[in-house]
Amino acid sequence: MSYNLLKGKKGIIFGALNEQSLAWKIAQRCSEEGAQLVLTNAPIALRMGEINKLSEETKSPVIPADVTSMDDLKKLFEDSVKHFGGGIDFILHSIGMSVNMRKGKHYTELDYGFTQKTLDISAISLHRVLRTAWEMDALNEGASVVALTYIAAQRVFPDYNEMADAKSLLESITRSFGYHYGVKKKVRVNTVSQSPTRTTAGSGVKGFDGFINYAEKMSPLGNASQEDCANYCVTLFSDLTKMVTMQNLFHDGGFSFTGVTNAVIEQMEK
Repeated sequence: MSYNLLKGKKGIIFGALNEQSLAWKIAQRCSEEGAQLVLTNAPIALRMGEINKLSEETKSPVIPADVTSMDDLKKLFEDSVKHFGGGIDFILHSIGMSVNMRKGKHYTELDYGFTQKTLDISAISLHRVLRTAWEMDALNEGASVVALTYIAAQRVFPDYNEMADAKSLLESITRSFGYHYGVKKKVRVNTVSQSPTRTTAGSGVKGFDGFINYAEKMSPLGNASQEDCANYCVTLFSDLTKMVTMQNLFHDGGFSFTGVTNAVIEQMEK
């Protein structure tokens, strides 16, 4: 069901790779709610993914951009403003990659060169995106920026590796840049801390299947689905949340504030 919450709004979606991606589902829901979109991802990701299918479905151009390159981001915003014929109303940052995890490095034996790349791609990229938009005055008054994060920024999940550090930095950038952008132009900047979700990235975490089942038992409402996450992001992009900024918003069925559940106790006593 569509409520036209984003009718007339224009946004950039970072990170849609395939139908498993949270960004993919969020782009679909934004389009259904009336938004015009630009889709973007790293050039190599675009070659590996299926984004042209999403482009056709949402009638959105695809503009490649390496988020570690200020030149690429500047061109992305220039081309997006030109395509929209004006400023941008919302941005989704759905970008994360752990090089150490890909290389099988345990957290206690991190390759620091890999770690720097992880932080650069997964967190500092948000600062680059916001800075580029700031310097080009590309965001409209009251625009909304949402970055996807995970509760490993606050709690230990041993196999989440240095991505936990990256998410902590991502959330800090959200608060710090959110302050400045709020003062300047009433732009909102928030993170959404989503339940463990069967995405391409999430499935690469060691023991993921076991953990997603555990999280289901630990969440009073159960794990939030991709569709649920997309609906939540739509509300944050809409005019219904104009006074919400600099927040880390848990979207996890209650997992984040639950100490233990009967279902988990019963499982442990078997």
